[in-house]
Amino acid sequence: MSSAPLFVPDHIPPDRPREGALLFLARGMDVLVQEHADGVAIPTGAAFPELAAAAHYLGALDGVDCYAAGFAKDFVPPERYKAVAARSLYKRVDDARFAVAGRALAIVEWDLTHRFCGRCGEPTLLVPGERARRCPVDKTPFYPRIAPAIIVLITRGDTMLLAHNAQFPEPMFSTLAGFAEPGESLEECVAREVKEEVGIDVKNIRYFGSQPWPFGRSLMVGFTAEYAGGDITVDQKEISEAHWFSPDNLPRIPPKLSIARQLIDTFIERVKGPTAP
Repeated sequence: MSSAPLFVPDHIPPDRPREGALLFLARGMDVLVQEHADGVAIPTGAAFPELAAAAHYLGALDGVDCYAAGFAKDFVPPERYKAVAARSLYKRVDDARFAVAGRALAIVEWDLTHRFCGRCGEPTLLVPGERARRCPVDKTPFYPRIAPAIIVLITRGDTMLLAHNAQFPEPMFSTLAGFAEPGESLEECVAREVKEEVGIDVKNIRYFGSQPWPFGRSLMVGFTAEYAGGDITVDQKEISEAHWFSPDNLPRIPPKLSIARQLIDTFIERVKGPTAP
């Protein structure tokens, strides 16, 4: 049985040719892939040498260097290359490549949006040996930013609270989530977001796990919590509908790539026991 690919992150590019490196080309939430009969593949530096030369080093995947670079809106890819939504790569490439693609999205956006100093407007410069850009005039550093966000599964006995986000185009229900505000802990964020979105109180807030989520440039920090009181009253701004669901009566739920699904599956296993492989 083969082991999963191992990715070792780094930001200092090695002194070796980039022709054989994996080149993750990103634009917004899209990445460029090579289409072939068996699916898709990440291009190599040999296919786009000019972009590879100025790309950001991400690390090595099973010893193969990985780089990230952006491509312009008017870029016309060669035949058999296509820009696709990065999320669509889930299960079309292995999990390691999918994760590196997400990392590439964030790095390319950081590089694009910090070309000029936010204080004085001077063009910034890349800092050797760091993942940073710096203003040469006032020395302000600009590092890749992530936005901490909570995601929480609320339980009441053998049921769980799932909600339909008003922005979801599909009839899918998920756990509650929201971004942390300045000056509050993640646990305080959980209690506030739940109260604001569905009107109930929670207790026994416990850390579950975390997941980088490049599609919102965020770090999702997962929690579980128990119902403590109140009636469900949705805010109608972010949440349009919310109900208590049992494991045997579930609506459409998120795909397995998300920490929301991990929270849901863990609760189902706790209530019903492990499922057969």
